Amino acid sequence: MKATFNLSLYQKLAWSLVVIFCFICALVYNWSKQLEHSSQHHAEQNLHLNLAEHLVQDNPLIKKGVYDYKALENLFHTLMLLGPAFEFYFVDPDGKILTYSAQAGKVKRTHINLSPLKRLIKDPTLTPLYGDDPRDQNKQKIFSAVAVYNQETLQGYMYIIIGGEAYDTTLSRIQANDSLYVKGLWLIAALLFLFIAMLLLFKFFTSPIKRLANDISQIEAANYQLTDFKLPVYSNKNNEIGHLSRGIQAMLNRIDEQFKALQQSDLRRRELLTHLSHDLRTPLASLQGFLEVLTSPARHLSNQEQQHYLAVSNNNCHQLKRLIEQIFELANLENGQITIKTETFNLGELIYDCIAKFSLAAQNKGINLGVEPAICDFTVVADIAKLERVLSNLIDNAIRHTNHGDSINIRVTKTHTEQLYVDVSDTGIGINKEELTAIFEPHYQASNANKAGRQQGGLGLAICKGLLKLMNSEINVHSEIGKGTQFRFNLTQKIKA
Repeated sequence: MKATFNLSLYQKLAWSLVVIFCFICALVYNWSKQLEHSSQHHAEQNLHLNLAEHLVQDNPLIKKGVYDYKALENLFHTLMLLGPAFEFYFVDPDGKILTYSAQAGKVKRTHINLSPLKRLIKDPTLTPLYGDDPRDQNKQKIFSAVAVYNQETLQGYMYIIIGGEAYDTTLSRIQANDSLYVKGLWLIAALLFLFIAMLLLFKFFTSPIKRLANDISQIEAANYQLTDFKLPVYSNKNNEIGHLSRGIQAMLNRIDEQFKALQQSDLRRRELLTHLSHDLRTPLASLQGFLEVLTSPARHLSNQEQQHYLAVSNNNCHQLKRLIEQIFELANLENGQITIKTETFNLGELIYDCIAKFSLAAQNKGINLGVEPAICDFTVVADIAKLERVLSNLIDNAIRHTNHGDSINIRVTKTHTEQLYVDVSDTGIGINKEELTAIFEPHYQASNANKAGRQQGGLGLAICKGLLKLMNSEINVHSEIGKGTQFRFNLTQKIKA
């Protein structure tokens, strides 16, 4: 089974910083050691730069060019005892080591590269300069060198290693027991201090994120019931944490609003289904009752009674058909299944067609229908069938809520832009101001609505609003109790060339 590591943001930042800091400390330590060695070699080589020259000048055998290599080896050995930090070599003009101050088997090279010797002899300011270490095939060390001549004839080179093997061994032991121990303690102390400081600093920086995550977890545990829930202010500054908390709060508010809107929509849908079932059941029950009377063999109905019952039944059928058509139309509007087919037509002709369709119903109620201006010559771009549906609904609605002797007026107003405003006004019973915002809801009917309108389902204004919205139009209402109601919507006018 594989182990899983669920580290928090704070822990990830802390461990990342520790690893990076250790890497940087190692680089700085190596760089400082190299700089220290370079400075040390520079000083030591400058300090002993003329050592080989003085040794040659002070030794008569070497100075005269008479070389007793055995005696020279004894001399090198004696000098090495006096100065254990130095190693002495004498090489010929080709770089071959002729004699040296070392035990047998210690010297690994037979030849050395003479280029560094010649460069240092030519320009002593090139320090630190490194030459081959005869005791190691791969190492190089600082040195002092001088060319040895016998009457202008080059005999070889005196080659002195500064800081030889014995020096390195002793120095490494001291450093291992002292300097490196102290530096290691300082390094550990620095890392420990940085670790504690960064833990506190990261905790300070990440604590708002942790609190925010805990609050989000509480919201999730509460099944996203966001009522009266507000995130605290995690940072008073205009930084990323503040932006994040405010953004999450705005998102939560938006989710809460949408959730409440869905709940309200679901509640309205349930209420609508309840009302529609009632509206459908009423004419169905009436229709069923009359049909049972007509088909009952025990009833002996006159011809006049039969005609009356059939007329009532036919009226109920029309009401059912109208209500079902409105239900399907509203459902198609809400589902976006109704499309608009725009065309150019004369608005006045459409208005007079609608007036003619309702003239008989208005005449029976003693209602006057009028159009302003009388010559309504306006060309518009819209869906003529949908617009005819809107005007018919508004006129029919006005007739049902207007009493005998009142009037209904359709007025078209032209503006300086390409917009026309169509007003359908009546002098009927009016609507309460508190209910004006709700009359466009499906199945909503004003409290003072005509009883005859109770059989209409209350879907007409909702359908009008949906159809006008598809035609990029907006409908508004203004009403006063006892003075009448005015519905207004806008249309796009076709400018004549």
